[in-house]
Amino acid sequence: MNESLTNGPLSGIRVIDHTTALAGPYCTQLLGDLGADVIKIERPDGGDQSRGWGPPFVGGESAYFLGTNRNKRGMTLNLASTEGREIFSRLLQKTDVLVHNIPRESSRKKLGLDEVTCLELNPKLIWASITGFGNTGPYAEKGGYDIIAQGMSGTMYVTGEPNHPPIRFPTPIADLTAGIYTALAVVSALYVRERTGKGQAIDTALLDSQVTWLSNLASNFLTAGESPKKLGNAHPSIVPYQPFPTADDWIIVAVGSERLWKSFVAAIDLPRLSEDKKFKTNADRLAHREELVNLLAEHFKKKNSKDWLKKLESAGIPAAPIYKPEESLSDEHLLARGMIIELEHPAIGAFKMLGNPMNFSNTPVTYRRPAPMLGEHTVEILAELRYLKKDIENFKSKKVV
Repeated sequence: MNESLTNGPLSGIRVIDHTTALAGPYCTQLLGDLGADVIKIERPDGGDQSRGWGPPFVGGESAYFLGTNRNKRGMTLNLASTEGREIFSRLLQKTDVLVHNIPRESSRKKLGLDEVTCLELNPKLIWASITGFGNTGPYAEKGGYDIIAQGMSGTMYVTGEPNHPPIRFPTPIADLTAGIYTALAVVSALYVRERTGKGQAIDTALLDSQVTWLSNLASNFLTAGESPKKLGNAHPSIVPYQPFPTADDWIIVAVGSERLWKSFVAAIDLPRLSEDKKFKTNADRLAHREELVNLLAEHFKKKNSKDWLKKLESAGIPAAPIYKPEESLSDEHLLARGMIIELEHPAIGAFKMLGNPMNFSNTPVTYRRPAPMLGEHTVEILAELRYLKKDIENFKSKKVV
């Protein structure tokens, strides 16, 4: 497929993805969804480390890898060889964006992936680095995984119930957030290039990205000196705003304003809430959080979830069930929103995966390719770079590709 023929927002933009694991591949998958021609470069001897992350494997392919590498062409290239670096240089001159996740500058220079070398070769290039700690500061060049960023950001410390050990968020949110921030930075840099004609470097760190999840907690500390506490499912500034057990399951209730509080009190038929001055305002309710939560918890156990949700939704109170992942992934609303898609893979046939949440009226995201097999498009890309058939065979024999 000619990637330049897509009508996505990034149609005509070429991206080199020299990343492994999740943050980088997730970033470049987003760019691919937006129409960019993404070329994923992997080592000939095994490729992206996440190809081996499993089970589950489907048709020999890692489900993990399949979920973060769609809309890419796959190319193997040994950058430790002279020929490999020459091929890369030729490709880089025809590229708009390079995304890599090599933390050490010495390693980047050895492979010809460092900022100076790349921008000298292609001054219009957007050079994007995604690493654990970034390229400056005392921790620069240290290796880092998602769980390290979660731990050092402070978010793990405040996750979970009081008096319980720190809890890692079950999905790699530091990786995902760094990928999203980098994709946003890339798009912004491309916009700047439209006005100036110049490329630039982007430096994204997993730790920086994860610490932004402190959000309102950080603001409470930085402006008012209030140290965040572990509250489990409760909200630090709003009550009630959490799950409650019912007679048969759990529901979430979110009463985010005084107007909603009045409607909430009327809907659940518990007159004491409106009569007791301890619960009059949100500040009052925060001061008497434990008493209020215990009162509501006992009250909600009197009916099943379906009945409570009907009452609350009729009164305009934000409320919802708590889904298992499989329930969420089959929810009629998410299906109607196109959040579950299907692609055809040469090794496993049709398979489903999460879609992209961005919606455009004129230039929609597209799902053109499944995650590539290792080196699937190497010959195709080399031919586009005007290498002859004999050159390609020579590269293969020398294990350059």
